[in-house]
Amino acid sequence: MEQLVIDGRRQLSGKVRISGAKNAALPCLAATLLAGGNFRLSNVPVLRDVKTFLQLLEGMGTTVSREGGTVSLDSSKLSGLDAPYELVRTMRASVLVLGPLLARCGKARVSLPGGCAIGARPIDIHLKGLELMGARIELKEGYVEAKARRLEGALISCDIPTVTGTENLMMAAALAKGRTTIKNAAREPEVVALGEMLMDMGARIRGLGTANLEIEGVKELSPVSLEVIPDRIEAGTYIMAAGAAGGEVILEGVTPGHLQAVMAKLREAGLTIDEDGNRIRARRRGQLHSVDVKTSPYPGFPTDLQAQFMVLMAIAKGLSVITETIFENRFMHVAELARMGADIVVEGRSAIVRGGVELTGAPVMATDLRASASLVLAGLAARGTTIINRVYHLDRGYECMEEKLSALGAHIRRERSPTPY
Repeated sequence: MEQLVIDGRRQLSGKVRISGAKNAALPCLAATLLAGGNFRLSNVPVLRDVKTFLQLLEGMGTTVSREGGTVSLDSSKLSGLDAPYELVRTMRASVLVLGPLLARCGKARVSLPGGCAIGARPIDIHLKGLELMGARIELKEGYVEAKARRLEGALISCDIPTVTGTENLMMAAALAKGRTTIKNAAREPEVVALGEMLMDMGARIRGLGTANLEIEGVKELSPVSLEVIPDRIEAGTYIMAAGAAGGEVILEGVTPGHLQAVMAKLREAGLTIDEDGNRIRARRRGQLHSVDVKTSPYPGFPTDLQAQFMVLMAIAKGLSVITETIFENRFMHVAELARMGADIVVEGRSAIVRGGVELTGAPVMATDLRASASLVLAGLAARGTTIINRVYHLDRGYECMEEKLSALGAHIRRERSPTPY
């Protein structure tokens, strides 16, 4: 196992380029199963989850080659329609192969997914939607087995907006017979990016970016080349890193429009944030101020930045309430932040943060991807040395984080952990 060691209280200064979005790259990779031929995806981040997904596609017969941030794929000769537990257990997004395989090949066998332990995150909406489109679905020994001669358009009303559910159903509907309407669809930029890719492939979709999607199925789709959109969660994390450590950071290759709710809260908390095209400049000169926040689906404040924001509130002046509405178990980082001196009390879905404390370095343990990022930010803000164990969580979603922070002036290094965690 590896660990990160951070010597805190070093102000940040410089530029950082934001990587492609993992949560956009994975569904776009899944969409390559919908058509044979040569796909080319650029700005694909080098991450554990991406590597796992590419292994999953290769196991199905897709030819994959990678050179840096560019991935070339050809799924003309699919030879396997299984997504095995050995790969799926580490990454919930692997369920995204279900819709494309069922639409193109008429059957699929996908293990029930895993990923971070931040809540139940069931796939009921995926399965109910596919059943409405004519699929026959059985759950056997931890696997979803689905069959359909050809999916047919249907009216699907989602109980809650679900990103992967919307993406799975949108891909399935692209090749279905007739019109599919998805009500209460997710509106995240990653969903829109997938929809734009499908339209470039020949799909007919109306309502992208709204809660109501209409997809008119076509008989076949064609391969395309595309560039993966910037990672808004990584961008938000680096803006908050400037808030945690102090100083000034310039983010390059970002889409500011994807971060409006986040930047509004950070400005309210005392950060100076300027936008210029695909650049964001974030500065913290003085004391931060406490701000309440509630997570919600896009365009609201993203749950994937809740843990990082909590670090800023721990050092801000005043009392804040952070309410988590998306996942029921996403306060696992609270206990680790408390080890560093944070004063946080969890009451149901809300965390009450009494700010103004001085964080101090301590050995801590990452519990999930975004909790890992929050501990890095806490280490940047803390006096003394912080040691973060189980950083493999971090490697699932942040490309070269210690290198990027080091280039900004942070004292951070990766070491072999002396204790197996």
